[in-house]
Formats: sequence, C-alpha cells, structure tokens
Amino acid sequence: MPRMAEGDPRVSQPFDIEARLKAALAPIEPPEELSLRMESRLGTLVELAADELETWELSSLRDPRNWPRAALRPAAAVVVGAGAGAGLVVLRTRRRRHKRRAQAHSALDLAERTLRDVAREALRVFEDAAPGR
Repeated sequence: MPRMAEGDPRVSQPFDIEARLKAALAPIEPPEELSLRMESRLGTLVELAADELETWELSSLRDPRNWPRAALRPAAAVVVGAGAGAGLVVLRTRRRRHKRRAQAHSALDLAERTLRDVAREALRVFEDAAPGR
C-alpha cells in the first residue's frame, strides 16, 4: 500500500464523508422523455397482452396434447399485461405527485388523493386495453 507524503493535498484536506455521501446520493429527477418512453412501451405491452388474450381459443383445449402450449401463452400474456399495467398506473400516478402534495391539507388528505389517482389510472389503463370489449 503506497504511503502518502506530508505535502500530499489528500492528506491536508479534511475528509468529510457525510458531505460526500449527500452529494453522491442526492435524488435526481429522470428526464421527461424517459417517462414518456416508458409509458409508451408499457402501454404497448398492455395492448399486446390484451390482443393475445383476445385471440386465445378455447377450442384448442379439447386435445390434451395442446394443453401445455395452449395454456402457456395466455398465462404469459396475463403476467406481462398485469405487470405492464401496474407499471403504467405507478408511472402515471407518480407524475402528478407534486400537484397532489401542493393541494393536500394533511397526510391523510394526501393519502386519499393518491388512492383516488391510483384508482382512476387503473380504470384508465383497463379501458385503454379493452375499448369496446
């Protein structure tokens, strides 16, 4: 291990670990375009999963040899669609958090507003995935 000389600037300056940690762990807001891209991709996944479930045919289950293949695709579509839908709800609800905080009068009011937004967004995702279905 190399030894530091007396005149080394690293030795003469005090090491403030707390300040360094604060600087390293300071929260940053992601760029708006990232949020929009994520929302677009999650929306596409929800639509693809809904389309897959819509095209699934129960008639293919008559033959037991088709069961593994016939059951796997819809199950995967449900998992992917539910995950993407939940991500979409969280992303859209999070986007309006500053507005909710500014309007809220208390912590309970903020929680109520957040839950209303989550329910509204979940309904919106469901309606977007199944228009007229």
